[in-house]
Amino acid sequence: MVEQILVGDVITTRKAHPCGSSEWTVIRTGADIKIRCSGCGRIVMLDRDSFLRRRKSVVSRGTVQPESCQ
Repeated sequence: MVEQILVGDVITTRKAHPCGSSEWTVIRTGADIKIRCSGCGRIVMLDRDSFLRRRKSVVSRGTVQPESCQ
């Protein structure tokens, strides 16, 4: 089963960022996941496997993006 990662999810990581914060917000999903540090605003892009290994827990869930049919 593939776990769903949503834009807007707030997650904690196993290791803290050098700024001291360990909370991140997901700002993009796909094959790569883009996250923003809640402490300093740094943006990091990780492949999905690295993201899932480094994630500790989900603090809050984001909103489900409706799929558009064009």
